[in-house]
Amino acid sequence: MPVRKIDQDRTRFRDIVRGRIKDNLRRYVTSGEMIGKQGKRLVSIPLPQIRLPRFRYGQNPEGGVGQGEGEPGEPVQGDESGEGQAGADAGKHVLEVDVALEDLAEILGEELELPNIEPRGNKAIRSSSLRFTSISKHGPRSLVHFKRTYKEALKRQIASGTYDLADPRVVPIREDFRYRAVERKDEPQANACIIYMMDVSGSMGREQKEIVRIEAFWIDTWLRHQYKNIEVNYIVHDAVAHLVDQHTFFHLRESGGTKISSAYELCLRLIEDRYPATDWNIYPFHFSDGDNWSSRDTERCVDLLRSSIVPQVNQFCYGQVKSAYGSGQFKKDLDKAFKGDELVVTSDILDREGILPSIKSFLGKGR
Repeated sequence: MPVRKIDQDRTRFRDIVRGRIKDNLRRYVTSGEMIGKQGKRLVSIPLPQIRLPRFRYGQNPEGGVGQGEGEPGEPVQGDESGEGQAGADAGKHVLEVDVALEDLAEILGEELELPNIEPRGNKAIRSSSLRFTSISKHGPRSLVHFKRTYKEALKRQIASGTYDLADPRVVPIREDFRYRAVERKDEPQANACIIYMMDVSGSMGREQKEIVRIEAFWIDTWLRHQYKNIEVNYIVHDAVAHLVDQHTFFHLRESGGTKISSAYELCLRLIEDRYPATDWNIYPFHFSDGDNWSSRDTERCVDLLRSSIVPQVNQFCYGQVKSAYGSGQFKKDLDKAFKGDELVVTSDILDREGILPSIKSFLGKGR
């Protein structure tokens, strides 16, 4: 079947858009401008330097050929002086296009060289799929299986002695017809659970939370590309942890102290109550500026991770967002306690430029 010209143009335009996104991916990530423009599995992206030609209608007040009197061969009237200064600024040619989150995930994976994830667990609920994998003696004409039908007719004619080698015609009758039939197949569906935890004490400011929000968007995009079904949970904590919705997670701000173990205890209860490790691929992500209430509470965090959380999850990730008020000590303690443990990954996020390296460190192992 020949490819239509409009399909060629659409494919070429998608390739252009894809190339622009790859070229400007770091800018999109650091600015976070796409996050607020999400639709159903689509995200709106402003692409500079793409200008679509279009006709402009109107009157030319200066007259001239094509707008009034004139003779063939007469020069077009206009200002021929060429005076004036050249502009130094680029033209504002910006086009907003909708890009599927699946395409965005593929671009992110290519740019960061992220490996595909091998699912660890299967949920107890199984997904059903319909496939034409069997043959039936009954069905609609549209599903006739011609090869099987003529094979049955040939067998019948040979068995009855009506098949003539000199005139090898095969004529199916009603009993010979065979039809493609649908077979329902249940398959275990790998699912994932993301648990985001964030310190919302007074030392975590608006910029730190915006960095977390941007990074969480890209982590979500990649993991949803890897798993068909994903459940996302949000935990905030200062001295006490709470399970909240997405909006509260990114906008709540408290002024109390920080007790990180409260978040890890709530995370553990969530895993044990809702997400058994035998059925789920579990991804806890914790973001903080590195301050904790006491060294004793840090020891409690390490004990919870080592004995209970890490053995049940695909990977535990801690991102430390730099803050003017944070000491950054917690990452040092985790690195020391889990040195050589590949299931505990930490990253320093000094500013927005550190978001992409942090994502690569979290997702680059394919767990």
